[in-house]
Amino acid sequence: MRTYSEHEMPPEVERLYRRAVRLERWTLAYLISAIALMGLVLGQSQAMKAAWVEDLLSLLPAIAFLVTTRFRERPASQRFPYGFHRVVSAAYLIASFALLVMGVLLFADSGWRLVTRERPSIGLIEVFGFQLWLGWPMIAALVWSAVPAVVLGRRKVPMASELHDKVLYADAEMNRADWLTAVAAIVGVLGIGAGLWWADAVAAIVISLDITRDGLRNVKAAFADLMDRVPTSPGAQEPLELIEEVEQHVRSLAWVREAEIRLREHGHLITGEVYVVPAATTSLPELVQDAMDDLQRLDWRLREVTIVTVAQLSTATGRTPSVP
Repeated sequence: MRTYSEHEMPPEVERLYRRAVRLERWTLAYLISAIALMGLVLGQSQAMKAAWVEDLLSLLPAIAFLVTTRFRERPASQRFPYGFHRVVSAAYLIASFALLVMGVLLFADSGWRLVTRERPSIGLIEVFGFQLWLGWPMIAALVWSAVPAVVLGRRKVPMASELHDKVLYADAEMNRADWLTAVAAIVGVLGIGAGLWWADAVAAIVISLDITRDGLRNVKAAFADLMDRVPTSPGAQEPLELIEEVEQHVRSLAWVREAEIRLREHGHLITGEVYVVPAATTSLPELVQDAMDDLQRLDWRLREVTIVTVAQLSTATGRTPSVP
């Protein structure tokens, strides 16, 4: 059985990927510190608990990215002839589904507390002999959980686009959205301090809706990628411009009369088929091989794009030929 050809990123892309790996490791260390700090001052605030849970969930995309790094570097085998690049899509689905489930559970719990009119309280703690309202350490912990995360998220977005890595992009989106969670939780904590018992539950519901929205959006995107949707950029719904570039490149070849492409995502990579009606039949195997080599040089993401010669395109793609 033929296995997937070995793939290596260009040196500049590989360097960027290693930077992304280091950034995710720093993200994990930072998130663990934020989770620990928030756990120390958690109290009875439902909004605070929701923010703490979201920080716990924020670990998933970062862990998924680092795990896929290990699998990505494994060579193809007889059992896995296409290699392990698609583990990126699988990890993306797992992290997204966990996010969706937790958002729904938090919404149900917070909604129930609002319906039952549960009234949380935030007490006092003693610090160096002074009485301090626990709400202030809570707010400080929330600020620490938000501000660095936003900075990290902004750094990851351009990296995710250049690496064509949707797990990294999902992580960046979660990091960048942490300010909303923090603001909602701070409002909930201040609401408790002001005697507005319902503010805490409402803030928790806002946070849970944000988690659910992110989870649902990412689950849909992950499912679409696993179902071989047309390749898209991270965070976008429109097809990659690369698809049109490939089609134009193949149609510009002198020996090609007609061409039609069908591409799909394979983790970081893009693979698929190009159906060609040849205008010439002499030296056809060599022409096809040269064209496939040209496509791999066109963009580092293109790998194992197979060129298939056919008599007519309607038979190859299953489409009905258009009426001129």
